[in-house]
Amino acid sequence: MLLFYVRHGDPIYSPDSLTPLGHRQAEAVAKRLALYGIDRILSYDSHRAVLTATPTSELVKKPIEQLPFCNESLAWKDFAIDRGDGHHTWCFAHPETKRLMLLPEVLALGERWHEHPSLAQYGFGQGVERINREVDGWLASLGYEHDRESGSYRAVAPSDKRIALFAHQGFGLSFLSSLLDIPYPLFCTHFDMSHTGMTVIDFAQVDGITIPKVLQLAGDSHLYREGLPTAYNNVLRF
Repeated sequence: MLLFYVRHGDPIYSPDSLTPLGHRQAEAVAKRLALYGIDRILSYDSHRAVLTATPTSELVKKPIEQLPFCNESLAWKDFAIDRGDGHHTWCFAHPETKRLMLLPEVLALGERWHEHPSLAQYGFGQGVERINREVDGWLASLGYEHDRESGSYRAVAPSDKRIALFAHQGFGLSFLSSLLDIPYPLFCTHFDMSHTGMTVIDFAQVDGITIPKVLQLAGDSHLYREGLPTAYNNVLRF
């Protein structure tokens, strides 16, 4: 199985939609995915995610299936914190919280990082438990049973399907952290994804065991191919 995780295109957050650039990004990623075909297309029903998935759906003639646990508001509830001025931000975007998450004594706790006294006040553990439960349940439905002790999956019903999941940044960081058995503090502070960034994960199995391998993280070759700006969230061009 190949899993393609795609963040939505350049957004308009209110009302929930895409900018003209976002629509062009969605068309570009659709051409990339259609090149070798997609068996299933999934998304949460947020308008910007569905709009990003729509050109792929049209090109490959597959419906967009809803995956409710990709709801960005659930990830926001689990991993956003009060900045101290009455507004909230992602924990990985707040300098002090990010510093705390990377303390050696926090990292030494591994998957129990959220139990450290400096972070226990935020209730991140509830979010970790939720995302792990949802990720494991979804992948089991695809034929891959997660063994978190070994960081691998039992391929009980392996397939050659190509599955595209269109969702969000905040959800995506927790989702990929859980799927890859990389503690959330390490993943969310060291990795990111820009608009329509495509992450490709191979679920190849050997003797019934799968260790997911990231073949590409937040790739943007589809944007380059179509002559669109290759920029991190419209800020850093490279």
